[in-house]
Amino acid sequence: MENNETKQKTSVIEMLRNENLRNSLPEGERLEVGDTVQVSVKIIEGDKERIQAFQGTVIALSGSGIAETVTVRRISHGQGVERIFPLHSPKVAAFKIVRKGLVRRAKLYYLRKQVGAAAKIKERRDFKKKD
Repeated sequence: MENNETKQKTSVIEMLRNENLRNSLPEGERLEVGDTVQVSVKIIEGDKERIQAFQGTVIALSGSGIAETVTVRRISHGQGVERIFPLHSPKVAAFKIVRKGLVRRAKLYYLRKQVGAAAKIKERRDFKKKD
């Protein structure tokens, strides 16, 4: 009897998680490490809401399911800025892949130490932009 109750609880939890899953990417596209993405973030100021774009390189993907996150890095005024975005957050309006990167690592933390042209990532040639 105890086993049935725990199965029912987990199924309710799984059901709630699945309800809150959302896809911010266009159909058939996947975020990968090394991609340059533009993240549209909903910003609330007082009673107004606006969308602000954050464009940078995906340096890490972590988590799974509803807890999946993306770490995006960009250089702003000579200073490195990293933000961690939950993929399924209602605060994230959309992810747009600007260009696909060609990398051979799962995490690109070494980019934190690179400066200038050394921090560039080669573009994958088989990627076709959909405008």
